[in-house]
Amino acid sequence: MDLFTRLSQGSELVSGMMQRLGVAPKVTTAVDTEFAAQSFRTMVLRCASCKDQGACTRLQAENATLDAAPSYCRNADRFAV
Repeated sequence: MDLFTRLSQGSELVSGMMQRLGVAPKVTTAVDTEFAAQSFRTMVLRCASCKDQGACTRLQAENATLDAAPSYCRNADRFAV
């Protein structure tokens, strides 16, 4: 899978995880939009470098809601409420 595909998938997975958890990580609710954009980019990069994107894709396809991010999620700390 090429870099741009992984980044695109990472963005979709981060957004999907946020939706399924029903949370907006603190970093994305910042008033400073530049900071929020940088934080989201960091989350996407973490996700893009994850070896379990396939598992996360399946998890999200099978679940409309989740109580917590999976243990392998590189952004779990950012999703924690």
